[in-house]
Amino acid sequence: MFRQYGMGLTRQVPKLAAGVMAAVALAGAPAHASEVVSSEVYSKNLSRPLTYNVYLPTGYETSSKTTYPVLYLLHGNDGVKNDWVVKGHMQSTMDRLIGHGDIPPAIVIMPDANTNWYVDLKERMETAFFSELIPHVEKTYRTIKTRDGRLIGGLSMGGYGAMRYALKYPEKFKAAALLSPAIYNPEPPKDSSARFVKVFAEPNANGEYSARVWQQNNYPAYFDEFLKKGIKVPMYINSGDDDDFNIEMEATRFYELLRANKQPAELRIVDGKHEWSVWSSTLADALKYIFRDVQRPQRND
Repeated sequence: MFRQYGMGLTRQVPKLAAGVMAAVALAGAPAHASEVVSSEVYSKNLSRPLTYNVYLPTGYETSSKTTYPVLYLLHGNDGVKNDWVVKGHMQSTMDRLIGHGDIPPAIVIMPDANTNWYVDLKERMETAFFSELIPHVEKTYRTIKTRDGRLIGGLSMGGYGAMRYALKYPEKFKAAALLSPAIYNPEPPKDSSARFVKVFAEPNANGEYSARVWQQNNYPAYFDEFLKKGIKVPMYINSGDDDDFNIEMEATRFYELLRANKQPAELRIVDGKHEWSVWSSTLADALKYIFRDVQRPQRND
């Protein structure tokens, strides 16, 4: 099966290992150019394959002894793994920033997470992410396997997920990018998808939204524990100023909370709504911020 995204047509490639399938790679591109490859790992926690796209930087194929920093980039509600490439222009943005020396060459993992909001409720996505996806990525690709070489980012639902992972597991990530993060406190607005996707529900409640479950999984519930760990995770936070869900207010409040507790953070409120024109146009700025102190690619002879 062939699909078109990124630089051109994609083609099927052979299996990498048992339970792991490298499905498509760019065809017709120069041998050393960047590429976006689709792959998967079977998740016992999800009882299904966990698919993802991976961006491999220019030169990856010929640098067999080099390890790279890795960014996990999360999509939004009703999104798919292709969104960052097709709608967010991630590949061309990474190519440009790397080419200009603004960020180091890096690997980007874009998982297909359905609408589970990256928590262990509707599915065990949080457990699958940390116990299956990250170990699989670090075994399959030449990534730096320490916090100093690992980043997290996402938009909307994915911004919520990136925020949770950075706060709950600061020992795992060097920095985080939260683009229009759906981090409503104390509750999502009445028209937010968080209320209708049957994720934040009490057990045996047929998916009916529960304020208690939402608050149990949002940042105020574990912010104090994050501070106790004493690990600083620089966070880039942004929102459009006409966001349909007033996320600019939520983003500003979260930024102020971080700064009040002497946590490194940047805030950008830009012109636009809760839409791809905001996220694609600010992705470069976010990437430059979170890659500032990441470990550079290393040659291991």
